[in-house]
This record gives sequence, structure tokens and C-alpha cells, in this order.
Amino acid sequence: MSANLTALLYLAAGILFILALRGLSSPATSRQGNRYGMIGMAIAVATTLLLHLPTLWGLTLILIGAAIGGGVGATVAQRIEMTKMPQLVAFFHSLVGLAAVLVAGSAFFAPQAFGIGSRGQIEGGSLFEMSLGAAIGAITFTGSVIAFLKLDERMTGKPILLPERHTINIMLGLGLLTFIALFVGTESGFWLFLLILVSLALGVTLIIPIGGADMPVVVSMLNSYSGWAAAGIGFTLGNLALIITGALVGSSGAILSYIMCKGMNRSFVSVILGGFGGEVAAASGAKEQRPVKQGSADDAAYIMQNAAKVIVVPGYGMAVAQAQHVLREMADLLKKAGVDVSYAIHPVAGRMPGHMNVLLAEANVPYDEVFELEDINSEFAEADVAFVIGANDVTNPAAKTDPQSAIYGMPILDVERAKTVLFLKRGMGSGYAGVENELFFRPNTMMLFGDAKKTVEQIVKALSH
Repeated sequence: MSANLTALLYLAAGILFILALRGLSSPATSRQGNRYGMIGMAIAVATTLLLHLPTLWGLTLILIGAAIGGGVGATVAQRIEMTKMPQLVAFFHSLVGLAAVLVAGSAFFAPQAFGIGSRGQIEGGSLFEMSLGAAIGAITFTGSVIAFLKLDERMTGKPILLPERHTINIMLGLGLLTFIALFVGTESGFWLFLLILVSLALGVTLIIPIGGADMPVVVSMLNSYSGWAAAGIGFTLGNLALIITGALVGSSGAILSYIMCKGMNRSFVSVILGGFGGEVAAASGAKEQRPVKQGSADDAAYIMQNAAKVIVVPGYGMAVAQAQHVLREMADLLKKAGVDVSYAIHPVAGRMPGHMNVLLAEANVPYDEVFELEDINSEFAEADVAFVIGANDVTNPAAKTDPQSAIYGMPILDVERAKTVLFLKRGMGSGYAGVENELFFRPNTMMLFGDAKKTVEQIVKALSH
């Protein structure tokens, strides 16, 4: 295959990746965006295989590996629940990071296969690219594993504050820079091993002190890290498609993280350094239980049926109960009764950006009824009912009133400004951030305890009658 044709095909793949990112920016075009991404990746993989033309044995190994990986991916995609999507994303990020480390190791031990020299005579630029890709990949791997454990609740979502953690991170960072310099200067596998080891430790120490309220930003940032790791390895391999793809993922992930930090009133620099949210979270303590106003599905149906405007606020509880379809059915009944129904989405509702948008799109909720926080927050004061279904931290007024709260400073949906707040929840437990929701005790709040799907089904039944 000629160099010009290869460059042209890689360029076509890159354009399709850009179109994929553009499509994924909106639920209305997300499926088309996915198609563009898959076509682009197919072109990139096919071009790479044709460019290098592996031996029959090499091609066989590649096909076996692709079959195993593709089979696992297809099985996971079919079986995974939408509620587990944030964990799945974090787990996939860890695999990208691990792949970068393994490719860097392969390039070091077999440089002639990558066209970067021979053992003991690897080009200095390639050594630097190799070390950078391995370091970022190792940080991404362990950081993503910690994020997965926290999101999957196999590890506490509360910040785990190590003694002198900032000093530890600084020392690990300085050690990493030193080992990179020594590796590039000596081409010794010993320094490569040490820089990977230090990077693995740094991934843990950066992510472990971050609490659940900030985990969506962490997932987005790890996505960016995985992209830069791939781009670094792309330079080592001399693969234009990998460089383009990695740069797109890295830059888009960083931009998304910046937007989310701005939306949550967090410092972008502190996200990168992995030190935000810990101190205030540690100061938050358990509070005395107070009485709440409790209602039934019939009460909720009566209140909403006689309302002029209802704003639905979906959250992780809706995702767990898989209540999005029956929720749309409830909204349809309300609209038939002349009620104005809209949906308010917080940027980090559901532990991952866009999680609620995807669930509502799955239930065929009209896109023009779904609004982001900045577009609908001012309308809560005019709403008769705010119907909160499993959204806890993103509706908690403590974010505005309690400086000691782990979520203090995070913009929230102003549901407390509605005339009546109907709050669906299993119990009085705190949200993922471990903070008690002050909204439960407001005089205009009525709690509806129970499984979200079953409760909404009862409301639908009451509305139908």
C-alpha cells in the first residue's frame, strides 16, 4: 500500500472520528455518531493491517486476539445494565491504559519490529515517547481501577485521605520525572520498570482521596488520560490513526472535564492533581434524624393531575429501578390532562455525563422536553410540582448553604423553589457523596418511599382512573 493512500485512509478515519464526537454531543444524533466511529475504526484497523502485511501466523494471532476481544466486548455490551455504564466506562479506560503500558514494553524489548532502532540503540525521541506513554498509561490503569471500585461500591465512595497525601504525590511526581530522564539517558529496562511502578502508585494516590460527588469528573479526566496515553504510543509506533484518535479522545476528555468542573464550581487544576473534595468531605458528619412529610402514589397523582406545570428530575435511583419507560408513560398521561411536563438534567446525574439523557432517549422521551441545568433552573420557581425520582446530591440545598459539605459550591437543580416537591426514594439514606439531603425536611417536600418503578406504576394506575 502506498504512503499517499495510507495517509488518505487514515485522514478519512480521523474525519469520521471527529464526526462521531460531534454526533455524540446530542442524544438526537448519538446513534449516527456511533456509526461514524465504528466505520472510522474499521478503516483504521484495515489500513494498519494492509500497511504492515503480517505473516500468516501473525495474522492468525491477530484474528484470534480480535475474536476474543470482540467476543468479550459484544457479550458485555449485550448484558450490561445502563446503571452499570459508568463502571463499564471506567473499566474500559483501565484497559486502554494497560494496553499503552504493554505496547511500550513491547517496543522496548523488540524495537526493530517497530522501526525505532535495535536493543541498546533506540532513538532518544522514541525512548521519551515510550516512557511518556507508559507513565500516562499506568496512571490511567490504576486510577481507573480505583474509580471502577468506587462507582461499583466495592470500595467506599467517601474520600480516603492518606497522611501527607500531597507530599506523597509530589514525591511520586518528582520520582517519575527523574526515572523518565534516567531511562531516556541510559536506555535501561530497570528505569522503565521503576517509572511504570511509580506511575501505578501515583494513579492510586491521585484518585483514592476523591469522593463520590466528584467521581463523574474523575471518569471524564481518566478518559482524557487514556487518550493521551494512546497518542504517546501512536508516536512510538509511527501510527497516524492512533495519534489522531488519541489526541481527539485526550482533548475532548479534557474539554469535557473543564466544562464539568466549571459547572460544578471545581478547580480544573485540582482535578488534574487529584486533590479536590477531600477535606470538606471529611468534615461532614451524620445528622440527627428529623420528621418528614410522607405521601402515597394516590396523593402524588392527585397533586400532579391538578398542576399546570411539572418538572421531572431523574437520577441514579431511576436508573437502578429501570423506571424510565413507566416515567414516560406517566408524563404522557399528564400531558393528555393538559399538564406542561419537562425534564431537568444535571450534568453529573447518574455518575456519568449524559447518563440520564441516554436513559430518557431509550424510553423515547421527546428531546425538546429535556433541558440542561442552566436552561431550566429558573423555571422551578414557576413550577407547581418538581417530581424528583432518585436524584439526591444534585438536588441537595446543602451545596449552597453548608460550607462544610462535600458538595458545597456544586451548582444544583433548584427543585426546592417549586410549590411542591415530590421525592421518590427507597429510604432516608444519603446520596453517593454521603451527604444528608436537606430537601427531605423542607415543608413543601413530600416523600414517596419505595422502589421507583413500582411507585411510578402506582401513580400511572391512579392517573388512569
